[in-house]
Amino acid sequence: MEACHFIAAGQVPQIASAGKVMATVFWDSERVLMIDYLERGKTVTGVYYADQIRKRRASIKQQRRGKLRHGVLLHHDNAPAQTSAVATAAIRECGFQLLNHMPYSPELAPTDYHVLRSLKDSVHGHNFYSDEEVIHAVNDWFEQQDKKFSMDGVISLAHR
Repeated sequence: MEACHFIAAGQVPQIASAGKVMATVFWDSERVLMIDYLERGKTVTGVYYADQIRKRRASIKQQRRGKLRHGVLLHHDNAPAQTSAVATAAIRECGFQLLNHMPYSPELAPTDYHVLRSLKDSVHGHNFYSDEEVIHAVNDWFEQQDKKFSMDGVISLAHR
């Protein structure tokens, strides 16, 4: 993947706490690029996801100078918001190349099988008393992951 920059996107499932916390995570072979925590009461829509795609392009431009020039491969699952016309248009507008994801195959989404499995293991058995505690725990967990963790997720795509 030397010629392209790979990013994966996925939604962190709602983690039970005093309420529910939903997040969209974008990561690449080096680290998490961004976590966006959805405002309580909101849902992930095509417009929301399209906005996230545009923000990722801007962050790649800033955080990974020169990577856009080589191209960006985007992998996500087939969630309705991600496959909506508005999201698909934003992906094209940003010049990202979308990697195909087989229908009904969540085990192939790297965020599901690699990132979330590990995150779920780390928070299993913890009681959170507020959304802020959940967000803090998730942010801390991501900060503790090294470059090897992210690269392992990208490399494991070949086996899936």
